[in-house]
Amino acid sequence: MKGTPVAEAKALYEAGSYAEAEAAARAVVRSRPREDEYTAVALNIAALAAGAQGRHADALATYDEALPVFTGLFGADHFLTLKLRSDRAQQMVSLDRHSESAAECAAVAAAAARGSGPEMAFLASAARNGLVFALNAQGRHKEAETHAREALAAHAGQDRAALVLRLGLARSLNGQARHDEALAVAESADDLYRALPADLRHPDTGAVELALGNALLGLGRTSDARHRAAVAHDACLASFGPEHRRTVEAATLLERIDSARS
Repeated sequence: MKGTPVAEAKALYEAGSYAEAEAAARAVVRSRPREDEYTAVALNIAALAAGAQGRHADALATYDEALPVFTGLFGADHFLTLKLRSDRAQQMVSLDRHSESAAECAAVAAAAARGSGPEMAFLASAARNGLVFALNAQGRHKEAETHAREALAAHAGQDRAALVLRLGLARSLNGQARHDEALAVAESADDLYRALPADLRHPDTGAVELALGNALLGLGRTSDARHRAAVAHDACLASFGPEHRRTVEAATLLERIDSARS
């Protein structure tokens, strides 16, 4: 993307400057024809950036705006269109549209599995991660565990896809009160998170700390759990703002811990 109309927006997003990235992306959208590849990319960046600021309804609306553009330019079965659908579905979870999200993630994962090449394999893992998250959000933790383990077994890379799948697995184990196992998985996710390049870590800020905090609380290690939850909350508040799903989750965990201690 270097030297293109969307280069600035992409660089700002990767640096974690989400408000600035969204503004730059929307400026590109306003300046270009509707059926234009850079318009499509800019809409995608704007949606990602809106979601990263906790404006999940705005993000979903932008994905809805982008989807027909992507379909028209690239086709319904193209990697980029399917990736957009996966990202769109994962915003639905933050809006409590869990069943819709699970169905869409399953459909994208199936479509990606019919494709070939590393991009489609990565997309299948990403969509299955969305499915795991949606199932966990519905309290279907055992099903989520099964999907997470199957996806991890099929994904050989030690990359961000492996990280989020481990976090989904830890969430499913915490949901089943299997906190020792959840702690071990969260610690392995922490190692992987720290090994990733800095520009790939921004979207998952605070996620490892939340997984660790929930596991530690379940094990009765309240002080350690509170430290992890506070670190997660501060990091998410600084990176994403107060309305983001993860910031709210960290604040809720802090309240649970403080209630348990009082």
